[in-house]
Amino acid sequence: MPGVGTDIPDFYRNTNSAVPIMAKQSEKVDEEESDIDQYDVLACEAMDACFTAFDKNGDGFLDEREFSLVCRALFRNDRGKIYNVEPKKVHEMFTVFDKNEDGFIDRQEFIFCWNQWIKKIVRPISVILVVDVQNDFISGTLNISHCSAKQNGAEVIEPINKLLDTVDFDAVVYSLDWHPSDHVSFIDNIHLRKVDSSSPKSSEEAKVYDTVIFEGPPPMKQRLWPRHCVQESWGAELHKNLKVVDNAIKVYKGTNPDVDSYSVFWDNKKLSDTTLCSELKQRNATDIYVCGLAYDVCVGATAADSLASGYRTILIDDCSRGVDLEDIEQTKKNVTSHNGVIVDSSQVKAMVEGRDRRPELGYKLAVELKNVKA
Repeated sequence: MPGVGTDIPDFYRNTNSAVPIMAKQSEKVDEEESDIDQYDVLACEAMDACFTAFDKNGDGFLDEREFSLVCRALFRNDRGKIYNVEPKKVHEMFTVFDKNEDGFIDRQEFIFCWNQWIKKIVRPISVILVVDVQNDFISGTLNISHCSAKQNGAEVIEPINKLLDTVDFDAVVYSLDWHPSDHVSFIDNIHLRKVDSSSPKSSEEAKVYDTVIFEGPPPMKQRLWPRHCVQESWGAELHKNLKVVDNAIKVYKGTNPDVDSYSVFWDNKKLSDTTLCSELKQRNATDIYVCGLAYDVCVGATAADSLASGYRTILIDDCSRGVDLEDIEQTKKNVTSHNGVIVDSSQVKAMVEGRDRRPELGYKLAVELKNVKA
């Protein structure tokens, strides 16, 4: 049983029941912490049981130290190992739920903490975004193995398929680059638009993978790619070996000829969103798992927009391949610096099932709740 023998009770454990239960602590390390009997009760009673269990001095409030025990019980992996949480971040999370700023979380404030934070951490609604696993990026005109990182895009297929076979995601989304033939990103279309005088490369000098600036208004920076993923072409199809689940959601991006779209959420100029935003809202999604091609382009842009949209975001490292090694490392830094996490596919199942609960994601959710009224 996770948590047995640790210094605090394992309050949350994944079971088949509809509510979290508490597991009895078999060893007592801290003299102030008593053993907790096992509960299997209705959600409202479980919430009260949680509050009472961590209200160590019985004063009807949770102070910051007592809240830190909640965090230690909450943030642990599927083997019961407790994740360390910086005291500064514990304090910041505590202040989110101490709505009246009196230095305590009372029972009314705890209702908000329970419903908007704890329950979402223990029972996340998880969506996987499989980004652009299309023929052109694997063996076609924009085969990423020909780029500087020399990575094989086909290598993402097996681990993605395994995830889809073994993990019960609440929704599966496949994105597809879906460009019209006159798309702005194609180098052979550079003559269709005027290059701005501020551009580092003229239309005559520009080569594939260069960045130019097209005239506005406003002037627009654009990286130039080989013609790829043209609508209704073989190159735009999902790879034949990629598993496509029943009831999957497909999102088509890059359909505007004058604006590129790396992210599955928005075009590059943030002029319009895709259908993804409404799909996630309809499902009350909390956790977004991002993988696919290319790591440092569309996968990275999608992860960034997921974080900016307030979602707990997880980038699956071994299910992604990219174009440039330095840009891949920068993508990882961008994700982790905004309270996302980078994981291996072997870790995903426990996270989706709420058995592996990362403090970075809990902190991210708390930050998003900061200005939400209880």
